[in-house]
Amino acid sequence: MYPKKQLAQLVISACQYYNIDKVVISPGSRNAPLTIGFSNLDEVETFSIVDERAAAFFALGIAQQTKKPVAIVCTSGSALLNYYPAIAEAFYSKIPLLVITADRPKHLIDIGDGQTIRQENVFQNHILYSANLIEEDSKVAFNKTEVSNAIEECVFNSGPVHINVPFNEPIYETVEVMESFNFRKYKESPSVQTVNYDELSEIWNASKRKIVLVGVYNKCEKTQNLINTLAEDPSVLIMTETTSNLYHDNSINSIDKLISKLSTEEFEELQPELLITFGGMVVSKRIKQFLRKYQPKHHWHIDEYKEMDTYFCLSEYIKEKPVQFFDELLEKTIVVDSDYQENWVREKRSRNEKHEVFTKETQYSDFKVTEKVLDTIPNNAQVQVSNSSLIRYMQLFDVNSTFSVFCNRGTSGIDGSTSTAIGAAFASDKPTTLLTGDLSFFYDSNALWNSYIPNDFRIIIMNNSGGGIFKIIPGPKSTNALQYFETPHQLTANHLAEMFNFEYEKATSLEELEEKLVGFYEHSEKPKILEVFTPSEINDQVLKEYFNSL
Repeated sequence: MYPKKQLAQLVISACQYYNIDKVVISPGSRNAPLTIGFSNLDEVETFSIVDERAAAFFALGIAQQTKKPVAIVCTSGSALLNYYPAIAEAFYSKIPLLVITADRPKHLIDIGDGQTIRQENVFQNHILYSANLIEEDSKVAFNKTEVSNAIEECVFNSGPVHINVPFNEPIYETVEVMESFNFRKYKESPSVQTVNYDELSEIWNASKRKIVLVGVYNKCEKTQNLINTLAEDPSVLIMTETTSNLYHDNSINSIDKLISKLSTEEFEELQPELLITFGGMVVSKRIKQFLRKYQPKHHWHIDEYKEMDTYFCLSEYIKEKPVQFFDELLEKTIVVDSDYQENWVREKRSRNEKHEVFTKETQYSDFKVTEKVLDTIPNNAQVQVSNSSLIRYMQLFDVNSTFSVFCNRGTSGIDGSTSTAIGAAFASDKPTTLLTGDLSFFYDSNALWNSYIPNDFRIIIMNNSGGGIFKIIPGPKSTNALQYFETPHQLTANHLAEMFNFEYEKATSLEELEEKLVGFYEHSEKPKILEVFTPSEINDQVLKEYFNSL
């Protein structure tokens, strides 16, 4: 059973042709031709998720893991506006998301007809391509070109695209056979820029203080081997974050731990002559402040999709994959004699010793809970992390190098962390644990309204009764409006867990936490939630004492 609408057949056929094999559908009437068509294709896996915001983040989580476009389909009107947070995240995190929205015909827009808004180009500020199709027999060639352009942009530039599909009534008529459409083959991918490796190698060889800073990055053996090679150069200081998924004994894997409480003289000693960056967004605010104030002579950013001048001193944008760039560069470079890496690795180890002392002595708090939870997650797990304070706490610890860590750092929002984690858990063969704060969890509670959650999915909620981040960052506590920043509450996840068929446990002390973590990751017939209640009145003070102890 297929839709009679030719335009729906065209869009569905294009998705078949370009191997779009996962489609997340939210219920509605105007998208009926698309729903009927996709759900009747054996080669397409379809999902039904009611809440469009949750649906879009769920699809984003799948695409995050598969690195292939995932389509989302919704009805007309305000439905598609709920996609926007996930679209913005996909745009800045470079995740391929194919957004297909049903629309009313143009003659019904702005005349008082129901469920109609101005849908064309509605995502234009955060979209790679907007294809506004036309439901006329004479426009088949135009529509085919637009759909092809959109899907190819989604694939080649790894980001969200929007296909807006207007349908006149009737919309529920069906046929047994779809029309055949011919689509062009993929256009050749754009040529890579020419890089002057001779000039860059001269700068490299003349620099005795080099920082290689990596933001969000998927675990990759080739890139890990690159990090291992770079670490052999004493003039290179490698800085990675938890979300970089790269590790080395001589790398700075906890940036804030190293650079907090440095003197002006020490900052000047740390200031690089050459800064090389790759990967996605960087969590550490301290490193951004440092590099903007103590700017390098040269900053090269390597990214095959987008230029990023995060530190306001970009001198060279290299549109290339990092491994390929360094393979070429290192053939022309020499190992520079320097004590730069040695000095700062020594400082790192000194601070790690102080970290261990503080961690053993500190009281029950967000900080202590983070340490205990990270110690108990099984090897080779996928760890999804919500934004705000939790991802910052994680940066302070040596995270198990077998983990694959993900966080929605494109826009750093709390709005879809749980939905993304569920999509990622569904798409991954690794058991997945979501570490989330209370506000992030409750804000996205519709994520649990989902029939595709694996039984080995685990959620650990750090419930400090409000947005703890607003006690940590400077500013909010100095005002008389903290309650509006922090939004204190007495909510628990107990009834949500029951409603959505999760096993539920809670802990209110370190002893209880240790007890509940025993067996938490063992096989079960349901996914599980562990809610850990921490003392909101001391969490920020403990963190302040931690940095002072360094």
